[in-house]
Amino acid sequence: MANHRALISVSDKTGLEEFARGLRALGWNLIASGGTARALRAAGLEVADVSDVTGFPEILGGRVKTLHPAVHGGILARRTPEHLAELEAHDLAPIDLVVCNLYPFQRTVADPAVSEADAVEQIDIGGVTLLRAAAKNFESVIVLCDPGDYAAALDDLRAGGPDQDTRRRLALKAFQHTASYDAAIAGWLAGVAEPLNPFPDTLNLSYSRVDTLRYGENPHQAAALYRPAGQGAAFAQLGGKEMSYNNWLDMDGAWGLAQEFDAPTVCIIKHTNPCGVASAATLAEAWPHALASDPVSAFGSIVAVNRTADLALAEAMADLFVEVVIAPDYDADALARFQRKKNLRILRSDALAASGLALRTIEGGLLAQTPDAQIEPAAAWQVVTMRQPSPAELASLDFAWRVAKHTKSNAIVYTDGQMTVGVGAGQMSRVDSVHLAGRRAGERARGAVMASDAFFPFADGIEAAADYGISAVVQPGGSVRDDDVIAACNRLGLAMCFTDHRHFRH
Repeated sequence: MANHRALISVSDKTGLEEFARGLRALGWNLIASGGTARALRAAGLEVADVSDVTGFPEILGGRVKTLHPAVHGGILARRTPEHLAELEAHDLAPIDLVVCNLYPFQRTVADPAVSEADAVEQIDIGGVTLLRAAAKNFESVIVLCDPGDYAAALDDLRAGGPDQDTRRRLALKAFQHTASYDAAIAGWLAGVAEPLNPFPDTLNLSYSRVDTLRYGENPHQAAALYRPAGQGAAFAQLGGKEMSYNNWLDMDGAWGLAQEFDAPTVCIIKHTNPCGVASAATLAEAWPHALASDPVSAFGSIVAVNRTADLALAEAMADLFVEVVIAPDYDADALARFQRKKNLRILRSDALAASGLALRTIEGGLLAQTPDAQIEPAAAWQVVTMRQPSPAELASLDFAWRVAKHTKSNAIVYTDGQMTVGVGAGQMSRVDSVHLAGRRAGERARGAVMASDAFFPFADGIEAAADYGISAVVQPGGSVRDDDVIAACNRLGLAMCFTDHRHFRH
C-alpha cells in the first residue's frame, strides 16, 4: 500500500487524526484540502495539499479546491490498462480512498436567524462531487463519508482491503449522504423561493434511520423509526424497554394533545385516542380525574403531561400499568420512582421541532397536508341557540373542543369542567359515537357538555346527547340541516356554539 493515495476533505473532523495515523502506518500517502490539511499537520502528520496535486491554488475564497482533472481523473479512472495509461500520459496518478463529509448545511439553516448569504455559503459543491465520483468508481475506490466507518475501514485495509460488498455498501452510504444533502438544500430553497407554497412540485424527503423496531403494528410486519436527516432526536428515553411501533404512534397522539392546554394537564391515550384527559392546579390533582374517565381502557396506556413530572404524580400513577410516560422533564425523585418499573418506557421531550407537512402513504403514492395546528378559541365561537352557555359551560366546552381535535373521527367528547367523562371515537356513525361516550360517562354525563369534531347531519345526535343529560354542545356547524339541529337544542333547552371549523382526524 506504499503507493496508495487517500484524499481527505472533511468538515466534521471527528476521529480524523486517529484514522489518518492508521493510514500512514499502512504506508498510505495523504492528500488534504484547506482546513483538513492544516488539522493533520497540526497533529504532526505528513500530508500534501490538494494544490500540490493539481498545480493550481485554491481560488474564490476556497469555493474551488478539488474540482480539477488531477483529482477527479485519479478518482474516476478504472484500474484498466487503458485508463491507467491515460493517467500516466497526463502525469496523473490514481486516488484509492476518498474521505469526505460535507459542510453543515442542515445545522446552519436550522437557525431561524440565518441569512440567505450564510446559508448559500454552506452549500458544498466540491465535497458532493468527490463523494459521487468515488462512489461511482467503488470497484476501485473506497469512499468514506461517516466517521463511524473509520475503524472498520482500517481493519479491512490491514487485512488487505475491503471486499466488493463492503465497497458497494460504502458507495450506497455516500449516495444516500449526498441525496440527503441535496434534499435539505431543495427544501430550504423552496421555502425561500416560494414561502407561501407548502407543496413544491417535487417533494424531496430525507430521513435517517434511528432504530430498527422489533416489529410493526403486528408481529409479522417489519418496522423502523426514522427522523429528518440532520435533525436531533425530539425525545430522549430515560428508562424502560425499547419503544415499539405502536408505542411511537400512541406517543405522537398523546404528546400533541398535551400541548393544547396551558394548565397542568394529564392525557391518557389508548390506541391513539384519548380515554381520559384532565387539567387541574397540579398534575397529581389532574391524574385521578383523567383516570376516572375510562379506568378500564387506561390499563396499558400512554400517559403524556405538559409539565415537569414530579414525585406526587409518579406516586399517584404507581398502581396502574402504563406502557409509556412522556413529559417535558422529570424531577429527580419522580424519575427514580418511575424507573423502579423496569418495563415502563420513560420519554423526555428534548425539542419541539417545527412541524412540516403531515404525510401519509397510500397505495401508489403519498398524501401531504399542512398540519392541523390551529384551535378556535371560545371567544370566536357563535352561539346559535336561544340559551347562552354559562361561563362554566363555555370553559368546559373549550376543554372538550381541544380534546375532540385529537380524537379519531367520528369524535364525540363529553366533559365536566376540565375533565373528560366520556369519549366516543372512530365510529362510522356520529350518533353511535354519542351513545358510546354516553355509556362510558354514565351518570357523570348529567350536566356535562359535548364537543363534536364535525357537524351533526341530523338532530338524532343532539337528542341522544340530551337523553344522557348533556347541557351544552360545541360543533363546527355547516350541515344543510343545521336549522333542524338548532331547533332540537332549543326544544331540549341546550346551548350550542358553532366554531365554523372542523377537526377530522382519520
